[in-house]
Amino acid sequence: MSPTRRALLATGAAFAWARPALARAAAKVVVIGGGFGGATAARALHSGGLDVTLVEVNSTYVSCPFSNEVIAGLQPMAAQRFGYEGLARAGIRLVHAAAIGIDADARRVTLSDGTALAYDRLVLSPGIDLRFDAIPGYDAAAAERMPHAWKAGEQTLLLARQLAAMPEGGTVVLAVPGNPYRCPPGPYERASLIAHVLKTTKPRAKLILLDAKDTFSKQRLFQSAWKALYPTQLEYVPLAEGGQVSAVDPGAMIVRTDFSDYKADVACIIPPQRAGRIAAVAGVADRSGWCPIDPMTFESRLVPGIHVIGDAAIAGAMPKSAFSANAQAKVCADAVIDLLAGRAPETPKLINTCYSLVAPGYGISIAGVYHPAGGVLADVEGAGGISPVDAPMALREQEALYAADWYRTITRQVFG
Repeated sequence: MSPTRRALLATGAAFAWARPALARAAAKVVVIGGGFGGATAARALHSGGLDVTLVEVNSTYVSCPFSNEVIAGLQPMAAQRFGYEGLARAGIRLVHAAAIGIDADARRVTLSDGTALAYDRLVLSPGIDLRFDAIPGYDAAAAERMPHAWKAGEQTLLLARQLAAMPEGGTVVLAVPGNPYRCPPGPYERASLIAHVLKTTKPRAKLILLDAKDTFSKQRLFQSAWKALYPTQLEYVPLAEGGQVSAVDPGAMIVRTDFSDYKADVACIIPPQRAGRIAAVAGVADRSGWCPIDPMTFESRLVPGIHVIGDAAIAGAMPKSAFSANAQAKVCADAVIDLLAGRAPETPKLINTCYSLVAPGYGISIAGVYHPAGGVLADVEGAGGISPVDAPMALREQEALYAADWYRTITRQVFG
């Protein structure tokens, strides 16, 4: 697929809202989680004539897409922050409180302020929680010395400050978990942009990328770029060569694997993840920590009446990304509108496009199209595409512009 076609698919997916429908006027839908998935779902459900309440504990959303650019000093943190005033202006009821309990039989959500919200359908978009129990020595306190920066905000700024303060000739260690996790190419974009920082400001410094996998998204594209751009700055250690982290010592700034100990001046540890806590409270997460769903409607396979979208969902071939969450929210909203109106939901097709920056002005992308098949979301054969490995620099620059355009478009439509 050409980059132009990928860009058009991305734009079309961003602009597609739920179709108008005549669901019961009194039907109440509660949406928990105000990220790209939840905020999109709230807008689409509201446009379908439903009574929508969006529950989000924070008054400002901090975006993970493009946060790697903040770490590298290429984007201000202000560009990651979005308020909910646009949703309020659209007529969506906002509640800034934590959801702490869900009674699926009574169809009621309990909030941290003691109030309760009744619902006819519930949509969960809780994002991820980090599994601080997964790596010996790594916990919330350790993250203050070895930031994960996998939830954007203060951790993003902490890692940026540490990189800026690191002495010339220092060592950065970046640890990547096994699948599944939020934004599969994200760690490799981060590695690329950290290597760019080292090359331009600390050329004798080095990044060691420890990976709990042997293969990853856009691997040939990333590794080709690393060889050309960062031959002395970036060392990649896959699982087969001892890349899986077995423990960390934050006091000594040591990252351990079964093969070696790595002494770091800066360590970024991205731990394994699971669905956000409210998913377990609701009973929609299975033993994997993630949420099995019906790919036609995103309704939980474990608890009727509750739908799960975004990073928390087990979405088959569809990756965990902001683009995916946005697309899933629209399909889920259409299904909820249909179900409340007594109609059978239509079979959906969903699109995901994922852009990554390897350096300023150097973008790469991968696109996929997905449909329900065999009880899961599967790839539509031949419908996706990836940037060519041997593309000219002009195309890389164009893809970097596509990435920036996508980010401006999606954030404006979701939060604006």
